[in-house]
Amino acid sequence: MRDAWWSSPFISMADKVIFIKNKVRFNLTDAKKLSGWIESVAKKEKFKIAGLSYVFCNDSFLLNMNKEFLKHDYLTDIITFDLSEERGVLSGEIYISVDRVKENASLFKVPFQTELRRVIIHGVLHLMGYKDKGVVNARKMREKEDSCLSLLK
Repeated sequence: MRDAWWSSPFISMADKVIFIKNKVRFNLTDAKKLSGWIESVAKKEKFKIAGLSYVFCNDSFLLNMNKEFLKHDYLTDIITFDLSEERGVLSGEIYISVDRVKENASLFKVPFQTELRRVIIHGVLHLMGYKDKGVVNARKMREKEDSCLSLLK
């Protein structure tokens, strides 16, 4: 993990997927189920998971990371760091702004948990090589997110 960027306790740790809260208040419903879903998506896409860390944070925290690590001075809902050392094996850190997810859920008129799950899988898809810059890539990413969300039962 990025040194000094996180300090809060685990929400849940299941096999190869870890969920951490960093000074945010929200409920992650059914972390074990989400972990299984993430692993099933990876398997379907022919990837293995070595380790994924999800850090749920606020806008300020993620803006600082965006500035420091990516040299971007704007809010975002997610930043994904690919730590994979082997092709076909996923390893990474995925930082999610709960503030952005809440705002986007309101903007898109969907429940918070639905938008959160979309962002959770969005990070995994980035690690798999899916892009979202440009109209065509953004459409493909949205279609893949929708397909993955349909697998969550």
